[in-house]
Amino acid sequence: MTWSEMQPLLSDACSQTFTMVLWSTVIAVVAGLPLGILLVLTDRGGLLQNVLANKVTGQIVNVGRSMPFIILMVALMTFTRWVTGTTIGTTAAIVPLAIGGIPFFARLVETAVREVDQGLVEAVQSMGGNTWTIVRKVLVPEALPSLIASTTTTIIALIGYSAMAGTVGGGGLGDLAVRYGYQRFETELMWITVAILAVVISLIQFAGDFAARSLHRRGARSGPAPKLRLLKAGEPAAAEVSKVA
Repeated sequence: MTWSEMQPLLSDACSQTFTMVLWSTVIAVVAGLPLGILLVLTDRGGLLQNVLANKVTGQIVNVGRSMPFIILMVALMTFTRWVTGTTIGTTAAIVPLAIGGIPFFARLVETAVREVDQGLVEAVQSMGGNTWTIVRKVLVPEALPSLIASTTTTIIALIGYSAMAGTVGGGGLGDLAVRYGYQRFETELMWITVAILAVVISLIQFAGDFAARSLHRRGARSGPAPKLRLLKAGEPAAAEVSKVA
C-alpha cells in the first residue's frame, strides 16, 4: 500500500479516535468529578459523612473499574443501542468509553481531593463557610494540579480503550490497525498507526505534566496567606464573622 492510499485512511481514523476520546473525556470529567468529591465528603469524618452512601457509591465505582473494557462494551450493547440507535461506529463507541472512564476518573479525583490540607478546610469552617463553599473554594482549587494530572491519565487510558473499541466496530486507529495491519498483512500501516498513537500519547502527557507543574508553581508562589482569603467580604458568613469581631 502506497502513502497516497494510506493517508486518507489514517486521516479518517485519527478523526474518529479524536472524536471518541474528546467526548468520552468530557463526559467522564463532568460526571466523575462530583462523584469523586462525593466519595470524599461522605466518608468517615467527611463534611457529609454517610457511611452507607459512601459504601454503595464506592462499590459501584469499584465494579465499573474492575470490568474489562471489552466485556463492558458487550454488556452495554443494549443501552448503547437505546442511546445512539446502533452498536457500531464512532458515536456508539462513545457510550461505553464514557461509562468506563467515569469510575476511573472518579477514583483519581478522590485521591487528589484527599491530599488537600485539612487545615484550610477547618479555617473556612471556622469562618462560617458551608460545604459548597469549601468544595468550590478549597477542595477543587487546591487539588487542581492533581486534577489536571488525573485528567491526563484518563485521556491516555481512553485512547487505549478507543483502540480496543476499534476491534469490535468502533472505528478509529484500532480498527485501522486490525483491519489493514493484521487482517490484510499491511505491516507498514500497522506500525505507522502504533507510531501515531505513541506520539499523541507522549504529547498529551507532556502537555498535562506542564500544565500541572505550572499550576503547582503558581500556587506555591502565592504563599499560604491568599489561600485563606476564601470567603468574599460580601458573603453573609464573612459579614457575620466581622460583626462578632
